[in-house]
Amino acid sequence: MQHFLRNVKSEKFKLLFRYQACLGLRVGEVSKLHVSNIDFDKRELTLKSEKSGRLDCLLIPVELFKETIEYIAKNEARIKASSGYVFFKENDNNHNNVPYIDLNYVRKVFREAVSSADLDQVYDHSEETIPGHKSRPLYRLTTHSLRHYAITRFAKSTNGNLVQASRFARHAKPETTMRYIARDNEALYKEIDFAFSDKMYDIKQLLNQKSRPF
Repeated sequence: MQHFLRNVKSEKFKLLFRYQACLGLRVGEVSKLHVSNIDFDKRELTLKSEKSGRLDCLLIPVELFKETIEYIAKNEARIKASSGYVFFKENDNNHNNVPYIDLNYVRKVFREAVSSADLDQVYDHSEETIPGHKSRPLYRLTTHSLRHYAITRFAKSTNGNLVQASRFARHAKPETTMRYIARDNEALYKEIDFAFSDKMYDIKQLLNQKSRPF
């Protein structure tokens, strides 16, 4: 994540992607972030969920909150001119009549940063059903990967507390959250050893001392 962020050239987009990576915001939610969504006294973010339409509240981590205050102070005039939207539109990239940044431009900047960081992996190509449309590459990392990252990291920090992770992710059902949490076999295997082994052995030393059954 640090390597990726180092390759984001714009201060504005670095903060935008940090909101996704720290609080798991969807790209459509973060692009429309408004100053009125932030309670500066409580360090609290209130937003309407893109999927359910309900209002949710999240605490903004201290470091992210500090970066937000500095960014808003530095760009106060442009934010006011954009009706209070934190991530104001760029004049040369947004053809829609909205004051906040265009989603496709967010994805474009993300793709450029991923490519610059040499993380631009393609796992397959789309199967186009429309005549004349060429197949397009399917990238392993997208802007939504930042939401996956945030939810997985939060779940690990709470020792796999699915209820808390589901609340953090703002999912209606915990089963949905399970699809977001990355599988970590190394952590699973350590827990298996811890749960079912009375003693921990140096496996290499053990195999050298005893004859192998293979």
